[in-house]
Amino acid sequence: MATRSGGVRSAAGFSLVDMLCVVAVLAILAGVSVPAFQNVTEGYKHGQALRDVERELQTARLKAVTANRPLRVRFNCPATGEYRITELIGTPSVPASSDTAANRCTESVYPTPAGDNNPLTRPNHDGPMRRLPTGITFGTAATLEFWPDGTVHQQSGSTLPWPVVGVAGTSITLVKGSVTKRIDVNGVGKITLVR
Repeated sequence: MATRSGGVRSAAGFSLVDMLCVVAVLAILAGVSVPAFQNVTEGYKHGQALRDVERELQTARLKAVTANRPLRVRFNCPATGEYRITELIGTPSVPASSDTAANRCTESVYPTPAGDNNPLTRPNHDGPMRRLPTGITFGTAATLEFWPDGTVHQQSGSTLPWPVVGVAGTSITLVKGSVTKRIDVNGVGKITLVR
């Protein structure tokens, strides 16, 4: 047994000072690692949102080809950060007057899935409303139209049908704070994630 007068310490445990030092070091490490972990989590959400939008573009292109119908992907429709695949009502040269973003982005008016698959009653291929995670918004994102031949068209003023996206392509950007990620789409339907 150790005594104070002999100066010998017991090896049977830790002192209160030892425990306080360990707790302080752990608190400092936790304080440093939590913000870093949050940055990793937020970066993951941003990347996942980018992949979700890219997947929706790929789905629209595939549906347009297999259904032999032009499909549009509308962004910020009806609200910021929301997007949806909509089947074009009418033709690219003469779209129906009801084929507006205000109408087509309302699931109560055009539900998913459609009430029937009758090709005489359109639309049959509208997708569900999608939403970006909180804090992520679309930077640049014009409505894209995928045709049955696989080409991609983009609205350009009042020109009908919409012109094919150029060789240089167009970009859909997703912004989170000061970080911007994008998806490039060219006229022949190549969709590329750019981190």
